[in-house]
Amino acid sequence: MIKRILFFFLVALSFNVVKAQDINKPKLDSLLDVLAANNKTMGSLTISKDGKVVYQRSVGYSSVEAKTLADAHTKYRIGSISKIFTGVIIFQLVEEKKLTLDATLDKFYPQMPNASKITIAQLLSHRSGLFNLTNEPEFGTYMTRPQTHEFLLSKMAALKPDFAPSEKFKYSNTNFILLSYIAEKITGKAYPEIVKQRVINKIGLKDTYYGGKINAAANEALSYDYNDGWKVAVETDMSIPTGAGAMVSTPADLDKFIEALFAGKLISAASLAQMKPTIEGYGMAMHKSAFKDKVGYGHGGAIDGFLSSLQYFPEDKLAVCYIKNGGSYTPENIITGALSIYFNQPYAIPSFKSIALKTEDLDKYLGVYASPTFPLKITVSKDGATLIGQATGQGSLRLEAKEGDRFLFEPAGIEMVFYPEKHQFLLKQGGREVLFTKE
Repeated sequence: MIKRILFFFLVALSFNVVKAQDINKPKLDSLLDVLAANNKTMGSLTISKDGKVVYQRSVGYSSVEAKTLADAHTKYRIGSISKIFTGVIIFQLVEEKKLTLDATLDKFYPQMPNASKITIAQLLSHRSGLFNLTNEPEFGTYMTRPQTHEFLLSKMAALKPDFAPSEKFKYSNTNFILLSYIAEKITGKAYPEIVKQRVINKIGLKDTYYGGKINAAANEALSYDYNDGWKVAVETDMSIPTGAGAMVSTPADLDKFIEALFAGKLISAASLAQMKPTIEGYGMAMHKSAFKDKVGYGHGGAIDGFLSSLQYFPEDKLAVCYIKNGGSYTPENIITGALSIYFNQPYAIPSFKSIALKTEDLDKYLGVYASPTFPLKITVSKDGATLIGQATGQGSLRLEAKEGDRFLFEPAGIEMVFYPEKHQFLLKQGGREVLFTKE
């Protein structure tokens, strides 16, 4: 549900012009220090400009149990950022005329539902309709153990499709697991070797590889959930996600990867143009992102307790990546703060002091709000002494009260600042702002 909310908010918010100046490194340090001190994050941030690292900082531990502090070379599972690697490999095969985007899935895996109607392009753009393997009810019973391609293919083939091919967009890891297998069939090599030869070695990535069981002694981060202390999260066996989410890397290496991609070092400009989203927020293995008036491209990732975000802004030749192995503060929210500071935009370091309100204190905020620049209305209600926000057709969000008529929904990085006397609130998310007025 949070992904849907993020999609609607991120594509619809208004933009303002920004200008890059000198980097305020002490303020960037303060942002990460505050988050770490409040157990909101553990992880690493890297910002690169024109191919050079201009800021790097790590906070927290790669291993809480061993008290190993994270550093610039700590390796993290990057989840679905792996899909960009797979997308690059597929487009390389297309350029080599070993595959076409209109080739159908039945040429490789005829046992899959609708295989004769599903194209490579639809797999890349999540328009196949194939059910997401990681959402199937039994996934948790086998996700921590090694699995064969045959076992996973039987699982994916048995899942009822969500819709007919090309009918609409719906994110599904099944698409990219199958693309990984297709690349293996065409090349005759295992995916770890394919990605090593075609991407990692080609551009000289030093801390990037196909993951295995986490080795904390090799500076590989474990992931954690926080509940009155850091608790080690479950560990997915990396035989399962393959090209949908099995890569391990660092923010610095991922910055270098996406810079090389946009510099034409991995695929042609024509192929890159097909990867990039056009109208929707997702193209072929790539998301569209934004900060103020700037358009960026990249991907997010989630696996076990790891969350990550990689964004590249071509006009500024600016790459930014944050990967966390623990804490509830989203990478997108951290990147928004980092970009605000980088571009010398007004930005307040987060405060995590909550305030207690009575149910009657919330009455001045209640109502239905709309904005001419936003496609959905937002209804503000209450449940006892908790304020509730709900966009049309979306799930309800329980908002945390802060000082100054401010309310947060931290998991999605949403802030709502109310102006009761004007019957308005300002919605902030991902560096964008929209003013809503009560109907």
